[in-house]
Amino acid sequence: MTVEPFSIHIPDSEISDLRDRLQRTRFAPEFANDGWQYGANGTYLQELLTYWANDYDWRAQEAEINRFSHFKTTIEDVPIHFIHEKGKGPNPTPIILSHGWPWTFWDWHKVIGPLTDPVAYGGRAEDSFDVVIPSLPGYGFSNPLTTPGMNFWRSADLWVTLMRDVLGYDKFAAGGGDWGALLTAQLGHKYAEHLIGIYVHLMAPLNLFNGDLPPASDYGPEEAGYYERNENFFSEESGYSAIQSTKPQTLAFALNDSPAGLCAWILEKRRTWSDCGGDVEKRFSKDELLTTMSIYWFTQSYGTSARYYYECLHNPWQASHNRSPVVEAPTGIGVFKEEVVLMPRRWANDYYNIQHWTEMPAGGHFAPMEEPAALVADIRSFYRKLRDGAR
Repeated sequence: MTVEPFSIHIPDSEISDLRDRLQRTRFAPEFANDGWQYGANGTYLQELLTYWANDYDWRAQEAEINRFSHFKTTIEDVPIHFIHEKGKGPNPTPIILSHGWPWTFWDWHKVIGPLTDPVAYGGRAEDSFDVVIPSLPGYGFSNPLTTPGMNFWRSADLWVTLMRDVLGYDKFAAGGGDWGALLTAQLGHKYAEHLIGIYVHLMAPLNLFNGDLPPASDYGPEEAGYYERNENFFSEESGYSAIQSTKPQTLAFALNDSPAGLCAWILEKRRTWSDCGGDVEKRFSKDELLTTMSIYWFTQSYGTSARYYYECLHNPWQASHNRSPVVEAPTGIGVFKEEVVLMPRRWANDYYNIQHWTEMPAGGHFAPMEEPAALVADIRSFYRKLRDGAR
């Protein structure tokens, strides 16, 4: 497996084509949708698309992205793009951070500096990490994906090859949210012997798509409303998942052709799933939102990102062992109270080898973008415990 340095450079013709498409958007008729109750709000969508067409500077964002060290490799015929930034402390801990949908690798960029160079951000040198941030298979620059069957447990197998065989880390740490949390938990389940520990900020059973969630009786008095919140998510907020789990290619033809449609599809989730109180720009600037949309657009990766859901539903997760807990690697958990689903502590204590648990005062589904400082502090704290315990 060869590893090649990689630099992002979108051709001028593709940027011009995007602007032309945006300027010719045909907006859908809309009424009685001021509260976004029917989906993306047209007034704000038009405002954002106008900015994307006229003011957004992809070249500036591209230059910022290229400040980091990017690489590409191919593992089992799957192209993998990743950032690899070395730590500046005396003995950096290698960590692989995995994103989800509708995320990209860039959702982790705010934590790279503090994790690799903690002293520059008011931390301790011994808390430094070698940070590896891949694009999930079929997401962003981990394309073109032509191999079917790629889901979070198949990705976990690739991550072990990437970290151990490609980058040479015998043992490593891992962290993630959304799909990245399930992928990270799978690492802690199947490959515990290779993991220093895992840190997740979303909890769910690994058989989420084919199993059951914890019953209401597992929730304690201090978790009042959690079960109902989860029920509401799966009844009112999971239509996207039903489509992407069953007929992702049909929607891909639409969103690969229309940047306005792609933007609406992702924007609504960024607003609904973040701790923004209904004002998406409380958590994401226009530039941040549109960098996400642009990565999906320029890489034509919506379709393969959506297939991740299909491949999860149609290739049911199988346990690698029947030991307890299911996730054996030492586990740190950050609970962001506006996360889309919230699992009970009683269930989590049985499912994970929990060594660290922090309930955050703010933040939602996109923790490394919404609350990067709190997330970094908690990751440092958890792995410091593991280092101190190993001495």
